[in-house]
Amino acid sequence: MRSKQTSYPLKLVDARGATFTLSCPPRRIVSLVPSQTELLADLGLDEQVVGLTRFCVHPSDWKPRKTIVGGTKQVNVECIRNLEPDLILANLEENTREMVEALDAIAPVYVTDVKTIANALGMIRTVGRMTDRAAKAETLATEINEAFTALPAFAPLRATYLIWQNPTMAVGHDTFIHDVMAQAGLVNVFGDRTRYPEITDEDLVATQPEVLLLSSEPYPFKEKHTTPFRTLLPDAAVHLANGELFSWYGSRLRHTPAYLHRLRQEMLVVP
Repeated sequence: MRSKQTSYPLKLVDARGATFTLSCPPRRIVSLVPSQTELLADLGLDEQVVGLTRFCVHPSDWKPRKTIVGGTKQVNVECIRNLEPDLILANLEENTREMVEALDAIAPVYVTDVKTIANALGMIRTVGRMTDRAAKAETLATEINEAFTALPAFAPLRATYLIWQNPTMAVGHDTFIHDVMAQAGLVNVFGDRTRYPEITDEDLVATQPEVLLLSSEPYPFKEKHTTPFRTLLPDAAVHLANGELFSWYGSRLRHTPAYLHRLRQEMLVVP
């Protein structure tokens, strides 16, 4: 059922400052952002989504039924052109400028930039408006906001979150993960840096984090990777982190507050 909350034509300005108008709800959508692909599914847009990337793993039954257009950094432009989309969803961080500019000639490309929970809630509401699912999107955004608001005021812990190995890479202050860490009272010891800085073992020892989080993505840290870090930082609690729940900024955020609460409870256990 179409939401009566969206009126068309709908004028939009994306994170690039690009402006375009949707004259009607999009009927053929290509998503180049895994977390937004899942959002489209949860907004009930199965029939409308025709293309996605190979990294769009949620929902699990979509990849066999949709056209895979490539990865998040490199897509098959002609494949997307042949899908005849009337809306393409992209992201400043996950997709390249060159890719987006090539796709601009095919269909409206709405580019998002999500660095905070507040940004994510705004993105969810905007995608809902674009796709004539405003009511569903508002319900989802409200649910997520209430869950984060209900989190207790955790005692601060100095923390490092690693996303890669060889070279070792952490997260800086201008990332979505940094904001999610803050929701759990985790004070990013590399919060004075930007993006995803390369760090050394000496940096880790010098900053002396109380907690070290090893993410499941993009580098797939496993239990075997914890041993050298526990040796390097004997006084730190080393935990594997669910990368999707720290970095996916679509509807998966519904599950993040409960996960953060459980994670903080685990941190009460002496490593």
